[in-house]
Amino acid sequence: MNVELPLLAFVLGTALATAVLRDVLGAIIAFATYSLAIAVVWVVLQAPDVALTEAAVGAGVTTVLFLLTIAKTVRPSGDRVLERLHWPALGVSVLLVAVLATTLGALPAVGDPNSTVITSEVTQYYLANAYEEAGVQNAVTAVLASYRGFDTLGEAVVVYSAGVGLLVVLGREVFA
Repeated sequence: MNVELPLLAFVLGTALATAVLRDVLGAIIAFATYSLAIAVVWVVLQAPDVALTEAAVGAGVTTVLFLLTIAKTVRPSGDRVLERLHWPALGVSVLLVAVLATTLGALPAVGDPNSTVITSEVTQYYLANAYEEAGVQNAVTAVLASYRGFDTLGEAVVVYSAGVGLLVVLGREVFA
C-alpha cells in the first residue's frame, strides 16, 4: 500500500489543526503530532538521522518547552474552539501549496532503483569507496561520520543545545 498520500494528508491535517485551534494546549498537541508525522516522512524518505532529530527536537524538546510555558501562564477562557480564518491569507496559503504540489510529479518514487539519487556519481562513489576510505563496516556510517562529519556535528550541536536549553528552563542547570 502506498503510504505517501495518507501520510501527506495527515501532515497537512495536523498543520491545519495547529494553525486554527484556538486552545493553546490543543495546538501544542497538534504541533507535536505534526512533528512526529514529519519524522515519519523522513523515515519514509530513508533519512533516519534527520527523523531522529525531528522527533527529538520538534516533537520532544519543543513540546516540553511549550507545555512548560503554558503551565506558567494564565489560560484565558474562550468561547471558540477554532480561530477565525483570515480568508486572504488562507487563499495565499492554498495557492502556495498548489504551486509547490505541481513539483511532486517530478520527484522519483521512494525506493525507485532508477532514480537519480541511486544512479548518481556521488552515490556510486560512496558505495565504491566508503568502506576503504572511512575504514568502517557500514556505508551510512561512513557518510555520516566521515564525508558529512561537519553536518553531523551541527546536528549534534542542535540536539545538545536543545537539551541544555530544556535543562535551563527546568531549573536544573548544573553549571558552576
